[in-house]
Amino acid sequence: MALFFYSLVFAAVALATAKDGGSDGAASNHGPQPDPHQFIAAKPTDLRAPCPGLNTLANHGYLPRTGRNITVPMIIQASLDGFNAGVDAIQPFAKFGLLSSNDPTTMNLDDLKLHGLIEHDASLSRLDAALGDSLHFNEQQFSTLANSNPGVDYYNTTSAGHVQRDLLAQSIRLNPTQTNSPKEFKIRTRESAFYLSVLGDPLTGIAPKKFVQIFFREERLPIQEGWKKPKTLITAATLGALQTVIVANANWTATQACETEILGPALTL
Repeated sequence: MALFFYSLVFAAVALATAKDGGSDGAASNHGPQPDPHQFIAAKPTDLRAPCPGLNTLANHGYLPRTGRNITVPMIIQASLDGFNAGVDAIQPFAKFGLLSSNDPTTMNLDDLKLHGLIEHDASLSRLDAALGDSLHFNEQQFSTLANSNPGVDYYNTTSAGHVQRDLLAQSIRLNPTQTNSPKEFKIRTRESAFYLSVLGDPLTGIAPKKFVQIFFREERLPIQEGWKKPKTLITAATLGALQTVIVANANWTATQACETEILGPALTL
């Protein structure tokens, strides 16, 4: 009987210890756990892209915070988890971006500064490569978007088209080597539709100014200011619908019919 009693006591102690995560408490689940997607600004040793979207995903830990050794599937999953953006909205650009790297399967975020691949003139927030630093955020360049759509507290597809029009005119005026082919225009227009979708409503293209400005300036999700991930999945179709309105308001004409094709860091056609 005594042996049976001690066996019950031992079993009870073992069960309690297991629930507490072990006698040293090292594996305890009690108390708040750290948020893996907490915003942490990039360190000087971290690499970042000329793209506020990818940088935001890295700053929130959806992509490696170092900005190194990133694959196409990583970008697709991070965009879904962080932005609710579907595969067809992300995969073509992620695959295209891989050409910026000498590695066949991975890229570093700063590889994407390769001019003429995805990085382009008349950016919303970066200088033209011929005019200075095309990798990092530039407040003066961003001021065109920041100050657009006066009198209301939101941006929309109409204001986005006007911003593209004004930035292109500025680029043509200041940059003698400016590139403005159909490819650049499509990339610029997709980017405009994307920030309106992520920071606002993917169906209407209306986004609060404060959310958009935080996203570009700080490269973080404005969660503490009230932003929530869109409930509507961002797809190629939803982006395309917004792009149609942006195009109608951009008054765009090509400067070049075509351009040099960038196929890698040291490969052009």
